[in-house]
Amino acid sequence: MPNTAPEVPAGTSLERLLGRAESLLDRLEPLLPAAVAMPDCAAHIAFRWRRRNQFASLVPVERPHRISLEDLRGVDAQARLIDDNTRQFVAGVPANNVLLTGARGTGKSSLVKAVLNRHAGRGLRLIEVEKQDLVDLPDIVDLVGGLPQRFIVFCDDLSFEADEPGYKALKAILDGTIAAQTENVLVYATSNRRHLMPEYMHENLETKYVGEEVHPGETVEEKISLSERFGLWVSFYPFDQDHYLDIARYWVGVLGVDNPDPEHLRREALQWALSRGSRSGRVAWHFARDYAGRLLLSAGRATPAAD
Repeated sequence: MPNTAPEVPAGTSLERLLGRAESLLDRLEPLLPAAVAMPDCAAHIAFRWRRRNQFASLVPVERPHRISLEDLRGVDAQARLIDDNTRQFVAGVPANNVLLTGARGTGKSSLVKAVLNRHAGRGLRLIEVEKQDLVDLPDIVDLVGGLPQRFIVFCDDLSFEADEPGYKALKAILDGTIAAQTENVLVYATSNRRHLMPEYMHENLETKYVGEEVHPGETVEEKISLSERFGLWVSFYPFDQDHYLDIARYWVGVLGVDNPDPEHLRREALQWALSRGSRSGRVAWHFARDYAGRLLLSAGRATPAAD
């Protein structure tokens, strides 16, 4: 029997297929990761790397913390080390990645912000990265690697579990991969742990004694290897009572209280520290805000809230 189906032009099927493909691409395009736009590095000094689902962006910080090195008390030696390293970096001469470790509330992150403010006029910029986004470090380095500014990639309060993906990404950036290290990027990180990872008693059982020498086990060596990739270690220690009171007095003055009663301030500051179980710089700052706020309010110097 002869075929009586109408003849379909050869191009019709192809056109239909192309139309369906274009429709599919239109649906998929919004789901694909967009290229990261580079904000104006001349207009901003600090940025945050943000990842939401599949989309990453470098977001300018519109109001960065304007703390200065002169505001930091009791950490003069640490400030000199970090400031000197940062001066080298912005001058284009060799400088090190920095790991700031030690007691909580002693000014580690504030010190990084202070050196940013000091050297921002010479082209220093800061990119704050959350720990879970450290896997994006290669992308961040590629993004800013060709720019004229100098970038500190800053990760605050850093610590890892053994299987976290950001651990390997950070190791690769610090020690280099097959690509050469980028000259205009350094990593500054703060942590309460010297080796950035939890250490367990059972790991000491891997230690071997060869003659008079002690050889740590592989697990301990692996944990030490990450922190050793930072060229500069800066340690912070708990403040004694005199340092704590000096910081409290300083911030009370900065916050607008002139000539407070020294004995009253001392007594209140020590009671505040006792209630918090710590004499850190952070505790002194919190006390100063409370103490100055109460005195200024009682003196009638509060600013009325806007209607």
